[in-house]
Amino acid sequence: MSPNDILFRIKLLFCKDKELYAFCFRLLGFHPRHLNLYRLAFIHRSRSTVNGKDRYINNERLEYLGDAILGAIVADILYKMYPRKHEGFLTNTRSKIVKRETLSKIARKMGLDKVVHPVMTSHTHNSYVYGNALEALVGAVYLDQGYERCKAFVEQRIIAPYINIRSIAYTEINFKSKLLEWGQKNHVPISFDLVETSVDGTNSQMFRSVISLCGRPVSEATGYTKKESHQIASKKALQRISGDTALLDSILTRSKALIIIKQPQQASPQSTAQ
Repeated sequence: MSPNDILFRIKLLFCKDKELYAFCFRLLGFHPRHLNLYRLAFIHRSRSTVNGKDRYINNERLEYLGDAILGAIVADILYKMYPRKHEGFLTNTRSKIVKRETLSKIARKMGLDKVVHPVMTSHTHNSYVYGNALEALVGAVYLDQGYERCKAFVEQRIIAPYINIRSIAYTEINFKSKLLEWGQKNHVPISFDLVETSVDGTNSQMFRSVISLCGRPVSEATGYTKKESHQIASKKALQRISGDTALLDSILTRSKALIIIKQPQQASPQSTAQ
């Protein structure tokens, strides 16, 4: 048995919350100093608790901090990995790595869905809960261990096993941009219309958007931001026009008709002679 294992067992004997401590040790690879930080990181706002000062306690503040720390760590890694790349490339790659969908998948693989139990009704938003908890966990590690230990945790426990940076860097994920490029290439006018705002079971605001091609609605989606609803609807629109030949022909035909209508009328020979 290694000295680290012996120390783990000794600390476990005197720990009030043995199950959480053991989980954190396996997850982090080191002994947590302040277990309450990690307990807080796993409390979603839908299960907020009240402290002695009648204030609701959840992981949102840690999520805010972890989001900033994670972004800085990833920026540091990319800056050193790509010394010749411009700022736009670095920013775009960082946004792909730290986006909610990526973090949520990683969080599930790390087992955070075993300790974070939100009260949610929306499957879409529920999928982000674990990504948010992962950011909160990063914030907890930063407060508990400092920046260098937190950076090592991100590199060794998040990026190394779950993220292929070089693959992500050259992967197209901006469906809205891709749809707009397709529209420009094929002279198809595209509109993004917000048709409804609502709230879900936890009072979070939701947005429903419809995408129209040449004035014809082809897809709609709901998200917790307008940007999210646009991205999801754009992905659906791209899938429809690539898989529905009749729809694509109809849109392109309508586009050509619009181009003809917009062209200036040529003067007749008679009027020219006059």
